[in-house]
Amino acid sequence: MLPDLAPWRTSADYRRMWLAGLVTSFGSFLTLVALPVQLKELTGSAAAVGAIGAVELVPMLVCGLYGGALADAFDKRRLILGTEAGLGLLSAVLLVNALLPAPLVWPLYVVAALSSALAAVQRPALDAILPRVVAHEHLTAAVALNSLRWTVGGVAAPAVAGLVVAYAGLGWAYTADVLTFAASVALGWGLAAAPAAREAARPSLRAIAEGARYAWSRKELLGTYAVDLAAMFLAMPLAVLPFLADELDAPWSLGLLYASMPAGSLLVSLTSGWTSRVHRHGRMVVLSAAGWGLAVAAAGASREVWLVLLCLTVAGACDMISGIFRGALWNQTIPDALRGRLAGIELLSYSAGPQLGQVRAGGTAALLGVRTAVWSGGLACVAAVGALALCLPGLLRYDARTNEHALRRREGG
Repeated sequence: MLPDLAPWRTSADYRRMWLAGLVTSFGSFLTLVALPVQLKELTGSAAAVGAIGAVELVPMLVCGLYGGALADAFDKRRLILGTEAGLGLLSAVLLVNALLPAPLVWPLYVVAALSSALAAVQRPALDAILPRVVAHEHLTAAVALNSLRWTVGGVAAPAVAGLVVAYAGLGWAYTADVLTFAASVALGWGLAAAPAAREAARPSLRAIAEGARYAWSRKELLGTYAVDLAAMFLAMPLAVLPFLADELDAPWSLGLLYASMPAGSLLVSLTSGWTSRVHRHGRMVVLSAAGWGLAVAAAGASREVWLVLLCLTVAGACDMISGIFRGALWNQTIPDALRGRLAGIELLSYSAGPQLGQVRAGGTAALLGVRTAVWSGGLACVAAVGALALCLPGLLRYDARTNEHALRRREGG
């Protein structure tokens, strides 16, 4: 049950990436809490908070796909370091705005859009570099360890952020984020160069289309994208958590609400040793996505704070299980020359979904109420995941031991 530490022991570059990711994720989670809280204080509108997802969506769609092409065509290390430095500068803008006597609303949306663009360029490079620094047989363990890194920050940072925002002010949360970006750039500086594969195509619309055609030809890959997109769009409750805390008459619980899903993810990550022994990855993606929807629906229907926290913790655990097996399927079957472009498509499924989900949750809450927005989205998620599993049976049939693409990658092809 304990995490498999083979990637950490065998790869110095993986250790650098893991530590840099841990540091920067801690700061990013601080801002994840501070930004919607600041918008809530400035506007008092659930729709205004949910609109953050709308302004982040277009940059993510455009830059995610093009970022994947860049990751295939250029040195991935340089892309990672350059975008990390840019994200740190944008956090500094949030800090300056928060320190103004009368903070402005529009810079929050501008920074959110630009941060989404840079993160969308960076993420395909991060995903594409992983098979370069970790042996094929250790990729599932590496995905699980990356998840552990993310959840450690996800549990600690929101809980701390709730206290920091309440007692010290938004400025301190943004300050910590700036410092973590500086530290992660310093750690990433020691990464070895990761140049493009010899057969990689130059970034262009034709290259992006080539990646899309490959994804379409792989129905098990298509299924992972579709299931995750549906789950995040229909059942992501983050945008309404500040309002849910008020409805529960427990404003003190906001940090805990944000931390509960990462806490569930952390529990899975700490006991992730079993994941390396599971080979039916597609089946696990479907089951865990349905579990996510059921848990979110239960959270929306609950009226006790402790029960809501428990349901959100279960939801986070299911989401982490889905993420581990999606990552394992992707990393073990996609050719190196297409890895960046496919990572760009992956980015749309696991990042565009939550952004659209914020818009859906905020809009539904404004029309029908906060609780209805949460429980209805969870039930819709279960129905959508079931329908997708029926339409894409290749996802349920996938087996890493016999899949031709996994076998080819294992042999170095």
